[in-house]
Amino acid sequence: MKYAALLIPALFLSLFVYALFRRVRVYDCFTDGVKQAVPLVLSLFPYLAAMLILTELFEASGLSAMVLRALTPAFRALGVPPEIAPLVLVKPFSGSGATAVLTEILQTYGADSYIGRCACVAFGSSETVFYISAVYFAGIKKKLLLPTAVALAANFAGVLLGCALCRIF
Repeated sequence: MKYAALLIPALFLSLFVYALFRRVRVYDCFTDGVKQAVPLVLSLFPYLAAMLILTELFEASGLSAMVLRALTPAFRALGVPPEIAPLVLVKPFSGSGATAVLTEILQTYGADSYIGRCACVAFGSSETVFYISAVYFAGIKKKLLLPTAVALAANFAGVLLGCALCRIF
């Protein structure tokens, strides 16, 4: 057995022992925390539902295929294989959708191919921007266009740099 597998149980045990010495009622604290989480979940739900519905509509309407066809020349000019364009487009919306696209790319081109390496780097260097934005900005009523645009630009910069590094190494 590896020692790293014992890290989480040891952390919980030490937390419970510390709470015992401090005379903290752990179960009561846990239930109080759960009570506070319910309003948070209720406030997040509309934003997450809207994001998931819009993602599905984007795919089902055929708009994603049209965007991919339009972006293929730009991807090629920037040194990004057009074969990973679906991954780059899906990742800001859906992590599980991006995992499915990555799996398909790896099955088609192989993990050791240039396209496979670029796809892996693009997957690992990007984030589900719209999901994260929905979670982070659900409780505030500020403008979120600029932070979302910056996050999308950073995602794309990561893909460009990653593909450039895959070409070198």
